[in-house]
Amino acid sequence: MRNRYITLLIMPIILAALYQSRTALLRTWSTSPFASRLAWTASTISAHNKMSTFQHPDYHIPITLPTGLSQSQLLAFPPFNSWLTTLTTSLTTQHTTPSHPFHTSPYTLHAITIQAFDLFGPNRLGFVKLTSTITNAHGEALPGAVFLRGPSVAMLVMLIPDDVPTDCGDGGDDRDERYVLLTVQPRVAAGSLEFVELPAGMVDEEGGFAGQAAREMEEELGIVIGEGELVGLSELVGGDGDGDGEEGGAVGEGGGLPRAVYPSAGGCDEYIPIYMHERRVPRAQLGEWTGKLTGLREEGEKITLKLVRMRDLWKEGARDAKCLAAVALWEGLRREGKI
Repeated sequence: MRNRYITLLIMPIILAALYQSRTALLRTWSTSPFASRLAWTASTISAHNKMSTFQHPDYHIPITLPTGLSQSQLLAFPPFNSWLTTLTTSLTTQHTTPSHPFHTSPYTLHAITIQAFDLFGPNRLGFVKLTSTITNAHGEALPGAVFLRGPSVAMLVMLIPDDVPTDCGDGGDDRDERYVLLTVQPRVAAGSLEFVELPAGMVDEEGGFAGQAAREMEEELGIVIGEGELVGLSELVGGDGDGDGEEGGAVGEGGGLPRAVYPSAGGCDEYIPIYMHERRVPRAQLGEWTGKLTGLREEGEKITLKLVRMRDLWKEGARDAKCLAAVALWEGLRREGKI
């Protein structure tokens, strides 16, 4: 009987100690890196369980979609269709071209997983992040992470004082009398609120490259021109016998790629044909461009214009891949007498 009383007295103490130990253990577990990774894995598995998969109607490749993105939305997204068509063409070339470096062990596209997407407005697909599984018979894989955003256009706009002789450039260096318009605007992806670059803009689903370039010049620079007043620098690089092709997307050497600049081909599909426009203006008017505010405020554009000499463009726009490409194209085409 005495032992029973002792047990009854001690039992609450033991239970209280066990409860406190359990609470401390749970607190330690919940803050551990392993518990965080396990929680992330569980949420990831849950998210994947909500994904759906379909077979591409033309290429018969399984494509996995996240919640909120439909098959019809993806198949109506031009950047996705263009990327997949170009990639499939490149993969086919491995088999048909004996001199191809991968001819003896060609790669195959097995699957595509859409990881994330952004909408422009309620229904228009804007950006897509995906991974693609591409391997060969030896199990070797190619990096398959892709950010799809589609093509853009860039404009090299030169202003020449109207008192400069029209033959100033014949056999001489007239870069001191050529002025280029740059834009200064926030670029959050670069972590900058004052990024200096060539005027540029995304190509919408309906417009052509030259037409979009003309619209961007009006929106960002306030200059109204016709498409026929633009010179496609990227197109002129093609050389003789390279085919006519479409404007801004003319196919030349390089596996069916457009004649354009790829600023980040390691992870993004964006390509940028570069156009040029020259305009003679009164010398007194040049100063009016610097510091001018432009851009579509309703679309969040806050742009300030900057005027620089063509001679200094390479260093004034050294952080902008479009700008450096434009300098190289302009100088190279001038040397060859094409512009």
